[in-house]
Amino acid sequence: MSKMRRPTTGEAAEISLTPDKGWHCSHFFYRFDRVLLAESSEADLSEGAAEITAILDPESQTAPQRLQTSIVSGHKADFSLMVMDGDPLKVDSVHQSLLASRLGSVLVPTYSFVSMTEVSEYVPSLEEFGKLLIEEGEQEGSPAYDAKIKAYKERDAPMRKQRLMPEFPPWPATCFYPMNKSRIPNANWYTLPKSERSAMMSDHGRTGMSFAGKVTQVVTVSVGLDDWEWGVTLWARNPEFLKNIVYRMRYDEVSAKYAEFGPFYTSYVTSAEEMLAHCRVAS
Repeated sequence: MSKMRRPTTGEAAEISLTPDKGWHCSHFFYRFDRVLLAESSEADLSEGAAEITAILDPESQTAPQRLQTSIVSGHKADFSLMVMDGDPLKVDSVHQSLLASRLGSVLVPTYSFVSMTEVSEYVPSLEEFGKLLIEEGEQEGSPAYDAKIKAYKERDAPMRKQRLMPEFPPWPATCFYPMNKSRIPNANWYTLPKSERSAMMSDHGRTGMSFAGKVTQVVTVSVGLDDWEWGVTLWARNPEFLKNIVYRMRYDEVSAKYAEFGPFYTSYVTSAEEMLAHCRVAS
């Protein structure tokens, strides 16, 4: 059997699991096997719950950059995790640590989604934003034009950072779903000129902005990484806002004509301790 060739010094410098920009992201969903759970001893339950709580502590020194636990509504899963880090193996280590824990045998993975953060190609650069203003009737160099350019420049860098290395909002309701852009005849997103795609995405964004202060989102790309092309994670101050924003945005042409949606997972952000108590695993 031939041995694997070690990379040269120059090659090794180019090999990395960390993206040039942004983080890896995984959503994990689990349910508890109630039969095995009922057969577990008090010691296994107590020590296992403590172990899971430690694994899912987002403040621990070994935790990935972002780690959030949620209680899933419905029977698709009992709880979910959203994990983000520059190192994909550090992301996956949370999953593996749970399976290797004392209660790992009672955990049944039900779904996962692998993706990466990105700044969408439809987010205009400063130059493109200036052209959009001119198309909307602003005169280049006018006070109004300059004020809008300055405001966009000031929020551009924080916006890009939030998309690549997002902070999770302190809101209780969250929803995740995967999606594709359509390739069906007469509605193939990938055959449209970029100008048309950008215009539709801009309209879509304006609809989303009407929910500012109520809903926030992170869109991650999974092209080449998972079965769908993007993953959408929404957080809301109240679950009613999740319903409202998805309903409203489906009327935008970019969704009504060109979007394909996967399963929706609605959950409620909590701590590992509260999740275990809610799932009747530990008091």
